[in-house]
Amino acid sequence: MKMVSWNTTNQCNMFCDHCYREAGSKLSDELSTNEARKMIDEIKKAGFKLMIFSGGEPLMRPDIYELGHYASEQGLRAVMGTNGSLITPEVAARLKESGFMAAGVSLDSLDPDKNDAFRKMENAYELTIQGMKNLRAAGLPFQIHTTVMDWNVDELEAICDFAIELGAMAYHVFFLVPTGRGAEIEEEALRVIEYEKTIARLMEKQKKISIEIKPTCAPQFIRIADKKGLSLRFSRGCLAGISYCIISPKGDVQACAYLNIPLGNVKEKPFDEIWLENKMLQELRTQNYKGKCGVCDYKDKCGGCRARAYYYSGGDYMAEDEWCLYHPPGVK
Repeated sequence: MKMVSWNTTNQCNMFCDHCYREAGSKLSDELSTNEARKMIDEIKKAGFKLMIFSGGEPLMRPDIYELGHYASEQGLRAVMGTNGSLITPEVAARLKESGFMAAGVSLDSLDPDKNDAFRKMENAYELTIQGMKNLRAAGLPFQIHTTVMDWNVDELEAICDFAIELGAMAYHVFFLVPTGRGAEIEEEALRVIEYEKTIARLMEKQKKISIEIKPTCAPQFIRIADKKGLSLRFSRGCLAGISYCIISPKGDVQACAYLNIPLGNVKEKPFDEIWLENKMLQELRTQNYKGKCGVCDYKDKCGGCRARAYYYSGGDYMAEDEWCLYHPPGVK
């Protein structure tokens, strides 16, 4: 299933340390309502099924309900990525009425002080928890998103249990790729051995619970799950340019959030044409990766993190993902 994420606005009421968009203030050239509606038509034409409305904080965009409803009318599954702090009972009810099918809500620690320090907002923890409770009361499914760092890595199983307690349908763990403000805290990201161990821990946890755990920007989870005998609904790790892309608040298309390479702007060229014709997207779809990624027996299922490969190789998004410990058969 093809999915697209649209950063609806750069405006945000938080100032998170890891934000790849460096969100905060609204940009002067963000897509207008009419431009967004036209883009949604083109997303549908390109064969996409799922549209993620994210940010910044999407609830700071006044027409978000209108655009979610419009996307639903076009047959797209509209979901929202939010920090949750603005979700009052009225907002939760309106999201459901507008056609949104689910929400992903960010929570990075069960320690309110740590969570709020990372999010740069007082009472972020309390507001976020209440937002999730409001979603549950409105009957709108939600999942919890955590960005894993060296200071919260030991909390992941506990946050997962908390997600179950709150009634979340899934727990998605995001591994840092140094982009935007995230580049400034790159030293807090997990290193290779700890990265692999953490994915393995999450897959062990998956064996014991009923809700879905998905490591994100960690495509090696496909291999690790396979080795542990887990049967997951996911058929591939890195989707960048293959069945996923992202669109910035002002309309720039990128292969993924962390590959900060604009491929065209929907104000100047229809999205469906960018998706079909762009040379970088076409190259990513060849899966002609370099190094061990190119000969790996999990190439078709994993693909390595293309953004991490780009960052650590100094600019080659087809390079091998050096954060992978696996040695394919015949490769030393």
